[in-house]
Amino acid sequence: MNSQDGDNQSVSPAKHPKPRHIAIIMDGNNRWAKKTKSDDSSFLGRGLAGHRAGATAAREIVQACVEREIEVLTLFAFSSENWARPRKEVKALMALFVSVLQKDEVKRLHEHNIRVRFIGNRDRFSVRLQRLMQEAENKTSENTGLTVVVAADYGGRWDICEAAINVAKLLESKKVKAEDINEELLASYMSLSDLPAPDLCIRTGGEQRISNFLLWQFAYTELYFTRTFWPDFDADELDKALEDFATRQRRYGLISEQVEQA
Repeated sequence: MNSQDGDNQSVSPAKHPKPRHIAIIMDGNNRWAKKTKSDDSSFLGRGLAGHRAGATAAREIVQACVEREIEVLTLFAFSSENWARPRKEVKALMALFVSVLQKDEVKRLHEHNIRVRFIGNRDRFSVRLQRLMQEAENKTSENTGLTVVVAADYGGRWDICEAAINVAKLLESKKVKAEDINEELLASYMSLSDLPAPDLCIRTGGEQRISNFLLWQFAYTELYFTRTFWPDFDADELDKALEDFATRQRRYGLISEQVEQA
């Protein structure tokens, strides 16, 4: 099921060829594993099977974005709220993160000129995982192709609070005055401030909410919802989202006539 915003009207796809920045809420791993009846019938076993399949889907979508010349892909891998999941599942998911970063995954991305970045609060991750994240960023920092941003222990409210704290420090040091604070200043301290704003957010798994993801950055992002579980989301499903995006008229507060005359 695709999102349909009453303010959006069909326009020629030629006017909207593709988004520069796609953000994806990768939802449905556990439900996919339950549906496919994983060999391990335990809750934890199903969860691990779903997350492993989700990692495979992420690889395919990264490659698909490279082929479609998308500039930025942001993946919501682990939210601030996900720490509240069963402890064994969280521990297993952290082990999967480590495994992915330790293997040839980062080397493969680097060989394809892909830059890797992480956003979120790293303090609660193990020292080992933090080190692997930093190494992946350092190794790929000079790459000029697709930028893959992984949101881990990330929350939109946390992001806004962090930006507010940084602006408050500027006030304390008297580097700015209260009247100097505006959207541009606050935005400069947000995650992704140096990248194009997300044009399209895709959520898999059938839910229709953004779950505290990039709250500030999504001000004018087009939303697309699909019932497809994340492990089943492939290049063909991505193309469906891109085709839907191409029908949108992005007004940014203007009326249709103003957009058409621009």
